[in-house]
Amino acid sequence: MARYIDPHIHMVSRTTDDYKRMALAGCALVSEPAFWAGFDRSGVEGFRDYFRQLTDFEAKRAGQYGIAHYTWLCINAKEAENVELSREVIAMIPEFLDSPHVLGIGEIGLNKNTRNESTVFLEHLDLAAKTDELILVHTPHLADKYQGTRMILDMLKGDGRIKPERVCIDHVEEHTISLARDAGHWVGMTLYPITKCTPQRAADMVEKYGTERIMVNSAGDWGHSDPLAVPEFIFEMKKRGHSPADIDKVVFQNPLTFFRQCRRFAWQPASD
Repeated sequence: MARYIDPHIHMVSRTTDDYKRMALAGCALVSEPAFWAGFDRSGVEGFRDYFRQLTDFEAKRAGQYGIAHYTWLCINAKEAENVELSREVIAMIPEFLDSPHVLGIGEIGLNKNTRNESTVFLEHLDLAAKTDELILVHTPHLADKYQGTRMILDMLKGDGRIKPERVCIDHVEEHTISLARDAGHWVGMTLYPITKCTPQRAADMVEKYGTERIMVNSAGDWGHSDPLAVPEFIFEMKKRGHSPADIDKVVFQNPLTFFRQCRRFAWQPASD
């Protein structure tokens, strides 16, 4: 059984049984970005309760199965069209940044590549720069992905305070992975059954681009998704004859290296 980290999974949408299955499969740590609740929240207090859930309750639930739980804070792009509400949420985020389980700001990004989404993305960047936080970025789905990724990379480059190595561009696919890595960022490949990537395609990209600054995640959420997608990727890599060291680098060492840039991240694996 290979140890692994899932650097992007929405555990508030998963059952406790999923924690057990993940622990049995070798999961040591999960990172949970703030996300859409399956419906649009009506006010800032809904986000305050959500952030309490992410920074306190969910860590305790994961801990019952020996899994460390870390999180990210933001208002997700799916709700960013409401700029007034977004600004209220962004103003409230610093209340939670001292939590020992917070890795940074995320998952911010674009959904439909609109002006309002871009405004909210830039205001999140400003908060991250002022507070020296890591950044986790959501790139759009399907036909909007390439344009949205270019827009995101331009906005990141336009803020000279943002260090590229402190940003992970998530949900990359074959046509966007080079854009993000060439800009100096980390990248995440999301193993999602419908709109993102499969374990086979992810293995293909590792074979083409190597193991540097690259991670895989399940993004298990409210929709059709698999909380054991990272073990599926491990199985695919083993089937292709990749070395245990290369597999461990992608599914364990790389997310660990990225997270260790966060000043609050103090978790150590048992073998370290």
